[in-house]
Amino acid sequence: MCSTCGCSTHGQGTQIQFFVTGYDADNAKAVEKQLLGLPGVLHVHIHTHDGETTINYNPSKTRLSELTAVFEQKGLQAAI
Repeated sequence: MCSTCGCSTHGQGTQIQFFVTGYDADNAKAVEKQLLGLPGVLHVHIHTHDGETTINYNPSKTRLSELTAVFEQKGLQAAI
């Protein structure tokens, strides 16, 4: 469990966790909404304070490259 916001890191599907630079409150919400709109994305949790990002998804429905494209479109850098 995250000590900052209390989120649980457990979920279904394949989980990837990485850091993203450039988040602010607005673009983090937009990224989360866009990712959740992709087929097979089950859960997205973003920590704007440090850039930690967790995504649970089904890789047979959404490719990793489709996930990373969302960050690129918003001008963010994801270190996966």
